[in-house]
Amino acid sequence: MYGIVQIPVVGMEAEPFAVLLITALAGGAFGAALGALPSFIFTGFVVFLGEGLAILERQIGTVEAVPKGEIATGLTGVIGFGAITGPHIAFAGGVAASAYAGKKYPEMAPDGDEYHFGKDISYAFGTKPDVLAVGAAFGALGLLVSRVSSGLGVPTDGIALSVVVTALVARVAFGYPLLGRPAGSGFLDMTPFERGEKRAATDGGTASARLATEPWLPHQYQWSGVTAIGLVGGVLAGYIWLETGSVFMGYGISAMSLLFLQLGVEKIPVTHHITLLGAVGAAVGLPVFGSEAVALLAAGALGGVTGLVGEVAQRVFYSHSGTHVDPPAMAIAVVMFVVGVLYLLGVLPNAGYLGL
Repeated sequence: MYGIVQIPVVGMEAEPFAVLLITALAGGAFGAALGALPSFIFTGFVVFLGEGLAILERQIGTVEAVPKGEIATGLTGVIGFGAITGPHIAFAGGVAASAYAGKKYPEMAPDGDEYHFGKDISYAFGTKPDVLAVGAAFGALGLLVSRVSSGLGVPTDGIALSVVVTALVARVAFGYPLLGRPAGSGFLDMTPFERGEKRAATDGGTASARLATEPWLPHQYQWSGVTAIGLVGGVLAGYIWLETGSVFMGYGISAMSLLFLQLGVEKIPVTHHITLLGAVGAAVGLPVFGSEAVALLAAGALGGVTGLVGEVAQRVFYSHSGTHVDPPAMAIAVVMFVVGVLYLLGVLPNAGYLGL
């Protein structure tokens, strides 16, 4: 069954570490140059292509002179989740670049932006050398965190964990509060945003009219809506896994869909964490229940849970400080940790895509 392998800390044994480190430096700078979100959209396209080739290879077998699986592994693993467009490298570099620029270059912020510029992950920094250097440093850090996580045998998605760790490091390194101070009755309270409350920059910001509470997605934060899109995305990803055997195809489609968000289409949902765990739900559920229909229900349930975990993450770690800490990455890391531990305890028949 495809996917019962760990998302690579890709190529670590196949390539000298120096080669990977140099590439990760360039990959992090690439993420800063394009912006975190555009670089992640590239991840989606590469993963989609790699998974499409993997499905084709499973149908036709070994191509002459190309060992079975090598084409797909080269695209999905070494490139999509590797040192070029891997989220722990390119996206992490872009996130850190935005955090740095939010303090260093507040004048670059788009006019009328009510969020702190340090959260603008759609902003492309082009060829600005110091910003690219920050991206490069955090791309290398992302590689190291992912490799250490793998080496220690942490039972979760090391790439997602690395995205979270590097974002928190960037927040502290550039002088932002780790969590920030909630404007309402607590971290989970979004009512200051709903009332349009503003505040001066007393928590590491530089703008004078920031929103008091800044939800990660203004169109995707209400519990009911998050649950609904989680169920829908989980079922669709579960079906993709049932029909193709690919855990990552739904993830790739979700990541590609963010192109529309980048282009300004309103209310595009962010679902790559939901579809990834939806596929895992199907992969775990099918051997447990022996029914494809019930496996789809398990996919929807895990997708819904993952969406809710992401929402809790955004309310605690994103909304009250001045930089981007990725709620989907945190949701993936948390939920896959639970899946991994339950597998190690013998409760689940497999650990999804984790190589445990």
